Amino acid sequence: MSGHSKWSTIKHKKGAKDAKRGKIFTKLIKELTVAAREGGPDPDGNPRLRLAIQNAKGANMPKDTIDRAVKKAAGEGGAEYVEVTFEGYGPSGVAIFTECMTDNNNRTVSNVRSVFSKHGGNLGTNGSLEFIFDRKGVFFLPIPEGSDEEVLTLDLIDGGAEDVDFQDGFLQITCELEDFGNMQKKLDELSIEAESAELQRIPNTYVELEDDIFAKIMKLIDALEDDDDVQKVYHNVDATDAQLEAM
Repeated sequence: MSGHSKWSTIKHKKGAKDAKRGKIFTKLIKELTVAAREGGPDPDGNPRLRLAIQNAKGANMPKDTIDRAVKKAAGEGGAEYVEVTFEGYGPSGVAIFTECMTDNNNRTVSNVRSVFSKHGGNLGTNGSLEFIFDRKGVFFLPIPEGSDEEVLTLDLIDGGAEDVDFQDGFLQITCELEDFGNMQKKLDELSIEAESAELQRIPNTYVELEDDIFAKIMKLIDALEDDDDVQKVYHNVDATDAQLEAM
């Protein structure tokens, strides 16, 4: 099982009982808002909004909360969000890619730079991590009840899956960027609904860390994820099972 897959499984289990559910909802509402404003409030004609709604449902966001966010985005007024990214390094050369949505870029730049500096990291220039991360589609879902793993895997490969991982009752599918839509269609054909489906930045090289450095990196990442402007944080840490369990 790849390091990336282990991380995703841990993150989803953690998210299911995370005390910071309010922050998770805030990030999802931002994505709903931007998606609805860019492509309109009709999910049937707006793939990004359809995906945002699917991910919000996967996080157990109430339907009325989702509807309010979409309706508000379709109206006048409200915050105007822009998407910005930051690339940098943490202790021991760990690559960290941060995606944000903000209505005040100066505030976001200052906050992200401060977190990196406080935790022993530093920001780089945009594009400096392009050689480390690949953009791929990632689908995460409970393993369908009664399914045959071998048959299901072959069906998913037929739909464009590059990697299929079964772990602790969950299934993670990874595909190339250009196969993202095909993979969604294949899941629809199989009457399977993903808990989450998104484009992620997957590292192609990993860094192994001693426990003390791992703890420092986790504090840096937690501090970034705790910022309301930060949507997603990617890194290339290859954590051991013991380190993941310690989380």
